Amino acid sequence: MGVGSARAEMGAVDYSLYLVTDRALARGRATAEIVRAAVAGGVTCVQLREKECGTREFIEEARAVQAGLRGTGVPLIVNDRVDVALAVGAEGVHLGQRDMAIADARRLGPPGWIVGVSAESVEDAVRAEREGADYVGASPVFATPTKTDHAAPLGLDGLRLLRAAVKLPLVAIGGIHAGNARETVRAGADGLAVVSAIVAADDPRAAAEILRREIAAAKGAAE
Repeated sequence: MGVGSARAEMGAVDYSLYLVTDRALARGRATAEIVRAAVAGGVTCVQLREKECGTREFIEEARAVQAGLRGTGVPLIVNDRVDVALAVGAEGVHLGQRDMAIADARRLGPPGWIVGVSAESVEDAVRAEREGADYVGASPVFATPTKTDHAAPLGLDGLRLLRAAVKLPLVAIGGIHAGNARETVRAGADGLAVVSAIVAADDPRAAAEILRREIAAAKGAAE
């Protein structure tokens, strides 16, 4: 197993319902408010993604979210920005294919840091596993308007290929919602990363609860 196995010393992470934030979809609501509601509804992991703000504002946002997560056991993962993750003491970082190398993130981060990596192909996923990632974000599974700089959707068949290629936890992202949650889990996803289905919902807590039920139903049927 790669260097990502250091995370195992701290216990397994539950990636089953993985919230990715997006202020553009929040309808004026504070990110920390949405995160608290979503966690109350069953979100198990939170990734803070901020593409448009400066470093200082990003850190302030991360600390606000972190305060709301305190005592819940839900880890905070920061998208792309290793410096922000380190500044706030986040549990980990999520890296894209053009971001910092996994080995460099490991050198900078504390022991047991969660390092996730986006994968748009089997080759990406295999390389992430070999280089010591803790989980792979299969992206995008379905077409999505929340992220335009991505490859063609993998589809469920593509997701199955990634599942067969790696043993790491596989988190599906891209166009995930309650209507396709079950089939995505049944295709091999260990977790579902959700953006608009929770962030843009009238009631983020209720939206998370519905997704949790769909995930539980899919996993129950698979057992």
